[in-house]
Amino acid sequence: MRRFFGKLYVQVLIGVFAGVLLGFFYPGLGSDLKPLGDAFIRLIKMVFAPVIFATVVLGIAKMENMKELGRVGARALIYFEVLSTFALALGLLVVNVVQPGNGMNVDATHLDTKAIASYTTSAPKPTGFVDFMLNLVPGSIVDALAKNDILQILVFATLFGVALSHIGSRAKPVVDFLESFTHGVFSIVGMIMRLAPLAAFGAMAFTVGKYGLGSIVSLGKLMATMYLTCFLFVVIVLGAISKLSGFSLWKFLKYIKDELFTVLGTSSSESVVPQLMRKLENAGVSKPVVGLVVPSGLTF
Repeated sequence: MRRFFGKLYVQVLIGVFAGVLLGFFYPGLGSDLKPLGDAFIRLIKMVFAPVIFATVVLGIAKMENMKELGRVGARALIYFEVLSTFALALGLLVVNVVQPGNGMNVDATHLDTKAIASYTTSAPKPTGFVDFMLNLVPGSIVDALAKNDILQILVFATLFGVALSHIGSRAKPVVDFLESFTHGVFSIVGMIMRLAPLAAFGAMAFTVGKYGLGSIVSLGKLMATMYLTCFLFVVIVLGAISKLSGFSLWKFLKYIKDELFTVLGTSSSESVVPQLMRKLENAGVSKPVVGLVVPSGLTF
């Protein structure tokens, strides 16, 4: 029993259910627990950019062949584009079959848009291809790190990693420093992740306490549609890819179950990126591939 309850994903699930119960029976108290989830996300974002920067630089700096870098990057980009297309098509198919919003009879002209004003004003404005490419280049790496702009961080980290690879042995002190730095940051991530059950508890207590259990139930069909789409994507698309690639999808999902349940409880994929990268390296994926594919996949 001690080993079972000592698992992080079990503690996260307990936190989720406990949060739902607290929010239902004591909604006032549940509404006040929002800072628990917010603090956890802020802690993760605190170390997220440094982890991405250091791992990408190390991955590229240790890559002996720069042609390999281009090959991995090109394959990853094509892979993300093709699978995104499959995901969009599958999502459109499921939502049109299930029609989760059918019967709500909402008149958009009578909606109060003040509640979403803060989101619409801060949403990124559509830009052309040239503007998009220009925005990839950071005006300052310090500014990119401060804003957690992962695309700009990836650009600088890639250039820095290539530069270190070119200068050879003279880059060893920097590489050694980044190695130690990465281990230190991963240690911080390990400490933060112990707070995941508490964060899940606070987030669920706030949601149920603020909006009520009925509001969650009324959105059940929409959530079920979303999870059904995810399940079909994993089973059909990723299942086919894993079979063609020669590894077991189910064994891999079992291997990263802690990370999956943590994302479920905290509603943040950023919360598991560092430990996911470490697990992939432990499973035998080369450090350069992990350093390039995982961060770029997240931003994609």
